[in-house]
Amino acid sequence: MVEDSKPKTYTQKLQKQKQKQKLHQKIQNNDSDDEFLNQMILKNQENQKLQEIQEQKEKEQLLIKQQKGPAYNIDQPLIYSSFVDNTHLRNLNNWQEKEFKLQTQPPTIPISQQFKDQNFPISYEIPYFGEKSTRISSDEMREKDQIHEKQLKALRKAAECHKQVRQYTQQKLLKPGMKLIDICEQLEDMNRYLIEANGLEAGIAFPTGCSLNFCAAHWTPNPGDNTVLDYNDVCKLDFGTQVDGWIIDSAFTVAFNPRYDKLLEASKDATNTGIKTAGIDVRLGDVGAAIQEVMESYEIELDGKIYKIKSIKNLCGHQICQYKIHGGKSVPNVKNNDNTLMKEGELYAIETFASTGKGVVYDDLECSHYMKDFYAKQPIVKNPKAKTLLNHINQKYDTIAFCKRYLERDKQSNYLLALKNLCDLGIINALPPLCDIRGSYVAQYEHTLFLKPSCIEILSKGDDY
Repeated sequence: MVEDSKPKTYTQKLQKQKQKQKLHQKIQNNDSDDEFLNQMILKNQENQKLQEIQEQKEKEQLLIKQQKGPAYNIDQPLIYSSFVDNTHLRNLNNWQEKEFKLQTQPPTIPISQQFKDQNFPISYEIPYFGEKSTRISSDEMREKDQIHEKQLKALRKAAECHKQVRQYTQQKLLKPGMKLIDICEQLEDMNRYLIEANGLEAGIAFPTGCSLNFCAAHWTPNPGDNTVLDYNDVCKLDFGTQVDGWIIDSAFTVAFNPRYDKLLEASKDATNTGIKTAGIDVRLGDVGAAIQEVMESYEIELDGKIYKIKSIKNLCGHQICQYKIHGGKSVPNVKNNDNTLMKEGELYAIETFASTGKGVVYDDLECSHYMKDFYAKQPIVKNPKAKTLLNHINQKYDTIAFCKRYLERDKQSNYLLALKNLCDLGIINALPPLCDIRGSYVAQYEHTLFLKPSCIEILSKGDDY
């Protein structure tokens, strides 16, 4: 078949050349053949029409894909721009346009369809300096980096999803007067869609935290909660995405009122300092000391009173393991004597909390977060409803954190007593909101980073923070 096709192709080329020569000769001799010229014009028009039909088909296919998206709008133009103006939000930068990114605004194309070659972008890398930079040769570093490539591919995919969900949320959802439950549910729907959530393989890593003012962490609206985001609120938006159990955990603070600028600036600066201090063979206590020094160099004036900003001492950053948001090591936010070393190949969330209060948090408010105990032995569950609920949790979440809203979304009915029973048995851990004193304000910034042999990769870093 291959041998037969060559003469045919060659014959076609000769025929085309003869046609061109014939046309050229007729024009030169002023003996143009009107019928021949008309045929050529018609042929060109047909080719152009076929090309237009093909382009229309491609556009229709893209629109069909978009119809699956939670933000789909039939009148929405196809805009391949990632620029987002964040000037309405304090202490967040604008998202700059990226040429390589195929995405609409609002997002309607899943991450896997944007990066079909599975080469997800690297956000930001910090090279090692001093002794850390001379541990091994450059060739050895590159070779060792390849060992973690499968894990990093999953993390980069999750990170790209996190950033695109942030863009959408910052542009469309974060406005005074919005219900927090609406913000969370729309954010989570977009998260599920872009990552193509599929049970434990990929999806949301934990409930969306939107802790307000004196509440520092672990608060998300329970079903029926109608709390509204106010212009004078300080809201910590903390959400996560996972692929194959590898979690991206990143947070920023939402504020509209410029009076809180110094509070937000303190946490953001302290988090960036913690990231710069981190590295292979760095003591965790040294990271905490650097964070505290920067954090507590800030102060803020509120209603005519000066507050020295404090680093919350009993909230920490943490190592992240597969399907385990809080790994074995903790990254303190204050100076201590922890000589535990960070090691190559470890994944960490560096998060800091700036407070105008006591700098200590306690359990407060109604519980919304729950998580199966990673090490819990399976006791005998006698209650039939508790047993059914546990089977559902094992299949849907396993050791991934969940909340009451998720159980209702999963059509679990009359689950409260069953959930309490599982908590009493020690199978499920209740994670109540963590709060400083009432009347205080807390800000948070957080990034996920990976300690590669050659450098630190800040996976969750975007243009915004």
